[in-house]
Amino acid sequence: MIYSHLRYILPGMKFETKAIRIQTERTQYREHSTPIFPTSSFVFENAEQMRSMFAGEQEGNIYSRFTNPSCREFEEKIAALESVENAHSTATGMAAVFASLMAFLKSGDHVLASRAIFGSSYSIISKYLPNWGISFDWLDPNTPENWVQKLKPNTKMLFVETPSNPGLDIVDLEATGHFARAHNLLFNVDNCFATPYLQQPVKFGADIITHSATKFIDGQGRVLGGVVAGNNERVETVKNFCRSTGPSLSPFNAWILSKSLETLAVRMDRHCENALKIADFLSSHPQVGKVNYPFLDSHPASAIAKKQMKKGGGLVTFEVKGGLEQGRRFLDSIQLLSLSANLGDTRTICTHPASTTHARLTEEARQEVGITNGLIRVSAGLEHVDDIVNDIDQALSKSRK
Repeated sequence: MIYSHLRYILPGMKFETKAIRIQTERTQYREHSTPIFPTSSFVFENAEQMRSMFAGEQEGNIYSRFTNPSCREFEEKIAALESVENAHSTATGMAAVFASLMAFLKSGDHVLASRAIFGSSYSIISKYLPNWGISFDWLDPNTPENWVQKLKPNTKMLFVETPSNPGLDIVDLEATGHFARAHNLLFNVDNCFATPYLQQPVKFGADIITHSATKFIDGQGRVLGGVVAGNNERVETVKNFCRSTGPSLSPFNAWILSKSLETLAVRMDRHCENALKIADFLSSHPQVGKVNYPFLDSHPASAIAKKQMKKGGGLVTFEVKGGLEQGRRFLDSIQLLSLSANLGDTRTICTHPASTTHARLTEEARQEVGITNGLIRVSAGLEHVDDIVNDIDQALSKSRK
């Protein structure tokens, strides 16, 4: 971590302290809070330094499409919080997912992927990878005993998302890590919903960890960003891919995201506390069918979730009885909560996945991962939970009419 000002980082330092105290080296102005470095390029002291940096013989900033101090601080924080060696940031979460796939795959390779993943990730794997001669098979996250049947001699990578978007399916990371190692597969985990605070996939054998930093990492719905984390060798592969293809994170967004990490732990504690109370309320509501939340005892994989996650996360999904029409009435009756396709905000958000985030999937594909027409996704914000519950309650009452 050559760019960091690490004099505050001591052995055994806790997650919350690392998130706050890892900073870019101070300038001559002795600032307490890290400045932004909004520059496209950097100058060299002489021709030899320029040559050696371009040749990779000497570390340093060359061009902000390659490296930037603001981006590097964010990357080093993510690496420290995920307990891995390195990380590389991208302009969006989907740029991170795409880079985590394409940096390692080539024509003729085969990918195994959990069927329960974000809609755009589903599209990349099913629609675009085949254009480059990369084949795939979907895995049911709930029946890992059947996965070996999908293996092929050219299988290169295993891609999962846990908890999944939006069904909150849980993949057993420990068992999946054993499976990946037994068959020499790169194990790629989308850790967006859990964040490094709740779950660290590397501890269960993950090789590559991806994030949409737009969500809980930013936490206030302000900027877009993504990041890929792992060991030095794999991150260097991702970095070289991104250096050529250009999905660079802006210095301003990186600065915002790095500052956001300073409050990630306290925010996630509140997100999880509110989400669990919302899930408990919904579980006994007469207008609600199935409720999904990883730490509810009714969740089929709650024991696995509690084994690999610190808390249950900030997302709850539930079925409004009556299907599509009642679901629309519920959303139209919301007064306090926001109707948005985003998540991880300070503001509680309601979304209808079948018509928004997963609308491009076929009806059959949505049904296979539990996305019914009446499914509502709630991203629990940081408001007082009584106000959140009261708004949901009044909207559910109106949905019956």
